[in-house]
Amino acid sequence: MTPPYQSNRVNNRALNSGALSRVWQCELAYSVYARTLTGVTVEPERRHERKERTRRALLDAALSLSADRGFATLSLREVTKQAGIVPTAFYRHFASMDELGVALVEESMRALRAMLRAARSEPGTSTDAIRVSVRTLREHVRAHEDHFRFVTRERYAGGGAIGQAIAFELKLFSTELAVDLARFDCLREWSAEDLHMIAGLIVIAMLATVTELLEVRRRDEEADEAILRVAEKRLRLITLAVPNWR
Repeated sequence: MTPPYQSNRVNNRALNSGALSRVWQCELAYSVYARTLTGVTVEPERRHERKERTRRALLDAALSLSADRGFATLSLREVTKQAGIVPTAFYRHFASMDELGVALVEESMRALRAMLRAARSEPGTSTDAIRVSVRTLREHVRAHEDHFRFVTRERYAGGGAIGQAIAFELKLFSTELAVDLARFDCLREWSAEDLHMIAGLIVIAMLATVTELLEVRRRDEEADEAILRVAEKRLRLITLAVPNWR
């Protein structure tokens, strides 16, 4: 017969062994869970970041290579070589070179539209809105000169997906402006057709300003100010003619 104290020792060893086993099982389960969690959330996030960096590299490469030549003359191999990736990796980001070009157009124009929309939303007179809009335009062009050289050059390079994308973005620009113009008291009775006409004139005037800014290659503040003064006068002339149109 086992003495009582020896029986207690056996039972204690068994209990301790079972408790340790459960601890090890818990630690093992947690380790597996942590590895799974890492594999599901952290790693894909890193892959996403790498994908975005590669996409950015392709856009920058195309923009750089097309600085002094038409986008249509670029080859996929040139762009991928400049970006530092193999040609087959290109298709993980864009279906074609045209799609890459359209992405450059959207990147250039949509940020500008958002900035000008914000500038027009500020309270004040039409003169204030013109001044703020012109200076916002200059700020954005100077910050993204390569993008705007690309857009202005490709706008006249012919049709195709990129030309259509530029035309579409300019139409959106004009449509948003027409909606904003309809809020002015003197324009509330104007037809949609007439509002779009005046919005189109304003967009054409602003495109002329973009071209003039890009022709000043060096950061010449005095030249920029002269261009902005002319740009403001153009837009004021358009707005002064508005009350006499009807």
